[in-house]
Amino acid sequence: MATGTETDVRTGRLGRAPIVVAFAAVQLAAFAAAYASGSPTLYAYFVVGSVAVAAYALDGSAFVVGAATLGSVLLVALGLPLALFVARQQPGLIVQKALNPDVHRVLYLGVYGPLLAALASLLFGVPLARLLADGFPGQQVIESLVDLPLVVPHSVAGIIILFGFGQGGAFPSVSVLGTMTGMVLAMSFVSAPYAVNAAREAFESIDDRLEYASRIHGASRFQTFRRVTAPLAVRGIVTGGVLAWARAVSEFGAVAVVAYTVEFFYLPAGESVRAQHAPVFVYNTYLTGGLEESGAVAFLLLAVSAVIFLIVRYLTSDTATTGGVV
Repeated sequence: MATGTETDVRTGRLGRAPIVVAFAAVQLAAFAAAYASGSPTLYAYFVVGSVAVAAYALDGSAFVVGAATLGSVLLVALGLPLALFVARQQPGLIVQKALNPDVHRVLYLGVYGPLLAALASLLFGVPLARLLADGFPGQQVIESLVDLPLVVPHSVAGIIILFGFGQGGAFPSVSVLGTMTGMVLAMSFVSAPYAVNAAREAFESIDDRLEYASRIHGASRFQTFRRVTAPLAVRGIVTGGVLAWARAVSEFGAVAVVAYTVEFFYLPAGESVRAQHAPVFVYNTYLTGGLEESGAVAFLLLAVSAVIFLIVRYLTSDTATTGGVV
């Protein structure tokens, strides 16, 4: 059995990138063969087995092999449906949907609306996260209130928004039902916990001595926050914003209740148009056009969301933020 030192030497000589590329190529070839033969179940078994073999070859310890094997089962549950979804798409139908102006408006709204919700969650959530990181009496009550949307059913969240901000609610002059404002409120309700919790964890990870040094040199609390605390926590704040945006993109139930169809300013056309949030549109397409058409629209939404997510992740990675200096 190879020791940990021997394994590190082997992987150091070969380099991790070629190993990862070779493993991914094997997985891709195995999936293609299983899909062509109509036996995706065999590929599921292959993934679990190949991960166990790779873990044994790279480490050799029973713990790592067992952990990798059990973890691969979850990866199969997450990745195999996605792989089959992509493989079963019809390129012609995807192109047809990609050229459809209605789909353009849906995709635009599917990015624009969640972006507004994420920005609102950060604008009001980051100050709250800073207070939660410091601690105060009754903090547990506030934390429970912040986390409550995580367990509220989606349709119930929409009902809560209508009770709170609709007719007879807190702001009677604000139109919520079927408006962009209502959509952003519904998205913010379900996504704000991700922004607050990620920012709070980032603030809690900062060494208190750095803030203390800033204060004893004459900086006010706001100056300390602006020049020391916030820059050190920026990655966590951005991560919270990305998570909030991603959660808002996927929201269906609350948006369907509050703002099934909304009017918004469509920048490419330079005018106001009406459209549905992308998950709602995908569901309606499924009811009227079937699995193939809804799958094509879902593929486009997934592709756009993945590209934006990867770009933001890259811009906030260690390599990007440090210029490659480690």
